[in-house]
Amino acid sequence: MPRRHPRQPRPQRPKDVRRDTSGDSFRCVGCRLDVSFVAPGTAHRNHCPQCLTSLHVDRRLPGDRRERCRGRMAALCLSVRPDGEWLIIHHCVACGELSSNRTAGDDNALLLLRMAMRPITTQLPRRVLLAL
Repeated sequence: MPRRHPRQPRPQRPKDVRRDTSGDSFRCVGCRLDVSFVAPGTAHRNHCPQCLTSLHVDRRLPGDRRERCRGRMAALCLSVRPDGEWLIIHHCVACGELSSNRTAGDDNALLLLRMAMRPITTQLPRRVLLAL
């Protein structure tokens, strides 16, 4: 497989996105904002752009909506891929699972920068740090 230059964007594979709702938006479980499924820079939206809270609905593939937990996922910290793309690390408060989600173009930049500048030990529970 040929290596790509680090400044080239990652190629996106086509995704068969299934929705469990009939509308074109969802209500955030954190701030109660009505959020559109359309997100700039990603094939599907899986978190609120205002408070970065997500819902534990995807199991293996983003957009599959097969997870039965349905717990609230709090944004804990950020991770950066080698190509410079930012990922939000979410922690499910119901089952404790960790997952990563790509940031979207309309995410709250102030919250993202606050998470990037905050030391990781002040925002993660001890049991989560041990799992990393």
